Amino acid sequence: MSRALPRPIIDLIESFSGLPGVGPKSASRLAFHLLRAPDAEVQQFAKRLATFRDQLVTCNTCQNIALASPCELCADLSRDASMVCVVEDSLDVVALEKSASFKGRYHVLQGLLSPLDGIGPEQLKIKQLERNLAAGTTTEVILALNPTVEGEATTLYLSKQIAAKTPAITITRLAHGLPVGADLEHADEVTLTRALEGRNSVSAQSAR
Repeated sequence: MSRALPRPIIDLIESFSGLPGVGPKSASRLAFHLLRAPDAEVQQFAKRLATFRDQLVTCNTCQNIALASPCELCADLSRDASMVCVVEDSLDVVALEKSASFKGRYHVLQGLLSPLDGIGPEQLKIKQLERNLAAGTTTEVILALNPTVEGEATTLYLSKQIAAKTPAITITRLAHGLPVGADLEHADEVTLTRALEGRNSVSAQSAR
């Protein structure tokens, strides 16, 4: 970083650079935008940044981020409780809700299996999923995980666990329309609709 910049600006740029998808140039633009912005705007931004996590909780049922537990989706009695769509994080719930194609319930794993990063089953919300499935109201689990190495590993692990512990439940996964390596949060509504409609069964044999 240039010595021509004061340390507070350098520190702010480095903080922005640590965010996903923000490179050095974008971080610099964000920092200088705040430098030129009115004081009220900067203070409001700082207040929101400092307090937003204090206003959020994790839904005890679906593990989604919410203002209260149960969240609005879990509390909605019009949703189909027999179908549970398992996703990686809350952004995937947002993407699927935009598609307006799924009217069941969700379960957010809050991550994917990644042994190299030290993320195993214990670090994910898998026990909570198994607890919900054991209640006996679910007849289908849709594994809507991103088609990446980590996503495929998590899909395989979950399909084995669910087939072993709750064999009466049908296990499906998203199909048609989601290219390999794509993220759910970046897919458009039509692509997600087709993926939901074309989901495939995950047989117990393939889960072995």
